[in-house]
Amino acid sequence: MKEALFYITLPDKVVRCNLCAHRCIIPEGKKGICRVRENRGGILNTLVYGKLIAAHADPIEKKPLYHFYPGSSSYSIATPGCNFQCRWCQNFEISQLPRMTNIFSPGITSADDVVNDAIQSRSQSISYTYTEPTIFFEYANDIARLAQGKGLKNVFVSNGYMTHELLDFFHPYLDAINVDLKSMSEDVYHRSIGAKLQPVLDNLVHLKKQGVWIEVTTLVIPGVNDKMEEIKGIASFILNELGKDTPWHISRFFPNYQMQDTPPTDVLLLQSARETGLAQGLENVYMGNVGEETNTFCPICKKPVIRRQGYWIVENNVRNGKCRFCENPIAGVGLG
Repeated sequence: MKEALFYITLPDKVVRCNLCAHRCIIPEGKKGICRVRENRGGILNTLVYGKLIAAHADPIEKKPLYHFYPGSSSYSIATPGCNFQCRWCQNFEISQLPRMTNIFSPGITSADDVVNDAIQSRSQSISYTYTEPTIFFEYANDIARLAQGKGLKNVFVSNGYMTHELLDFFHPYLDAINVDLKSMSEDVYHRSIGAKLQPVLDNLVHLKKQGVWIEVTTLVIPGVNDKMEEIKGIASFILNELGKDTPWHISRFFPNYQMQDTPPTDVLLLQSARETGLAQGLENVYMGNVGEETNTFCPICKKPVIRRQGYWIVENNVRNGKCRFCENPIAGVGLG
């Protein structure tokens, strides 16, 4: 048990959590939507501080981040829980664990231990991922401050539903983020996720203004967000609000959780979506979960500046942040 950050006490020992855009009003003895923050006697507590359920050294490309220290390793951690209830969740076994079973991982792993393990794994960053890092923010915040002091970078892989208060507090310690922009439809967010679209869009713009490196992911799901108008809408938002060099990862859906009967996304549809994003004016559009090359091309000379096989770098032609062939600047951080 640890007292939570970002809440206020209301009359009758009721609290309002201001960690994410749900801004849950929580009576005494109850939990928020995420199921991992509980009001005990008018004090909001996090139930997952130190409760690691996953910890692995992954390629940074797996987050996915393709323009942030490509080829490096990122020590990736999670606790149980999520503030979304996506019907297609790819990690539901851990993200929905508190909601399904009310069971948390045993034992406590200190913030110091996480940082030390990251250093021993020779990782260049720590990624807060697999579940939603916003819901274990107290833990992530303590780790991130220690990590920065040790020269490690900090990465969120997030649904983007945190509050501006959290971002303003945390952004000096946040180096990069991949935000899952699931749809441009309020109806999809309401019916299939239990959330709202606008806070995600607002946070992406806010993060851009803060100077955090942003990459965007969209899982293309048959019958949910696979219409070309939807694809064009997401591409247009990224182009106009985040910039043409913002990487966009269009990923293939596979049946999972409450959508076991939905077929995988047609690869030809993903290819059309990528071509649409490029035609809209985006420079860095990638297909994910398809097992193909995912190269980064110079937007000027069109030559491959970073060649990948899966998550692995096989050739890097970026020198001092520029294309080796034509010296055009390549967007990103720590590219070479």
